[in-house]
Amino acid sequence: MEGDSVTLYTNVTETRQDDDLMWNFGTEKRHITRINKEAGIFSTSDGVDGRFRGRLLLNNKTGDLTITNTRITDTGLYKLQISGAKMSSKTFSVTVYAHLPVPVIIRDSSQCSSSSKCVLVCSVVNVTQVTLSWYKGNSLFSSISVSDLNSSLSLPLEVEYQENNIYSCVINNPIRNQTKHLNITEVCQPCSDLDSSLVYIELISAAAGSLLIVAAVVILCSYRKCKKTAQTREESFSKQKIHKAKSKHAEMVYENVPKKR
Repeated sequence: MEGDSVTLYTNVTETRQDDDLMWNFGTEKRHITRINKEAGIFSTSDGVDGRFRGRLLLNNKTGDLTITNTRITDTGLYKLQISGAKMSSKTFSVTVYAHLPVPVIIRDSSQCSSSSKCVLVCSVVNVTQVTLSWYKGNSLFSSISVSDLNSSLSLPLEVEYQENNIYSCVINNPIRNQTKHLNITEVCQPCSDLDSSLVYIELISAAAGSLLIVAAVVILCSYRKCKKTAQTREESFSKQKIHKAKSKHAEMVYENVPKKR
């Protein structure tokens, strides 16, 4: 599994003084580790693209190779070559699997046309080299597989509302599995109940929308009322100002009129 460590054994108790031991990965011609006691070489590399940086451990005595914190990209062929007094070689095929997600089971509401049937869908996302299956009790009911990287899988199942059978959705690869047990009562609701729930949600949404509209109208009306009041006050203040100005002018004119003797 991704994140684990794996060791590739040479089955050599101890390398000879004149042995030249090398590990190669995939089609790379450049070795990723090498032991040559005679030349004093005990080396590891990061690989051509740096994928093994800090993750290779080499046993200097036996030549065993350990890959730590494995990744999916470590999948491939590892070739051991020993040259010296005796020539020998070995090839290891390593496959690293990603961690498996727990399957998700949901009701397919688009298939809510039967009063006695419930259509379910079990699905997983971002998976590689896995099989997704429905089990009825301990018996395989249906399955689907994928080998591509980061794929999504979905598998439908039709059951009766009042069914007493035990169903499980299982995702597995060659070394691990994850299981999700089906609770029919919890996942399957009668279509009428499901429709009622949807109507209720729609009513709530409509009511919320209406409240927002009413609030907007109240705010707008309040704004207009305040604006109108302010304009009225301003007009009243202007009229008072004009009236005072006229009164003052009249007084000045009256004072300037010559008095008769």
